[in-house]
Amino acid sequence: MADINRDDAEIELAHPPRFSYGERVIARSVVRNDGTYNGRDIGEVLVNKGEIGYVININTFLQQFYIYAVDFVESGHRVGMRAKELCTLDNLPDEVLAQLGAKAGALPSLGSAKSIDSPNHLEAP
Repeated sequence: MADINRDDAEIELAHPPRFSYGERVIARSVVRNDGTYNGRDIGEVLVNKGEIGYVININTFLQQFYIYAVDFVESGHRVGMRAKELCTLDNLPDEVLAQLGAKAGALPSLGSAKSIDSPNHLEAP
């Protein structure tokens, strides 16, 4: 049993989740069907790099990782993803916003279509 290869040495569950319900996130890489997404072929692209989605649920896996259920509105796919596969659009650090400069003003309009399951989808602007 000594040769068990864990994905990461850190136990994510020892810390609060990195993302919250309804948070806008962006996929950091292409996600393909590994056979667990019903109705799609194995290897078929489910999420493209840069696609924007909303966190609709937070679960755990192997008593080590958070798995974020993300609704990618444009493609219509709901996919479970690890934190390392996602990047927030709603809570970027100040130093990142400073590096973006004037482009940071466009962030609020990215992914403006809300997920149906988003807790704020019925609220007036």
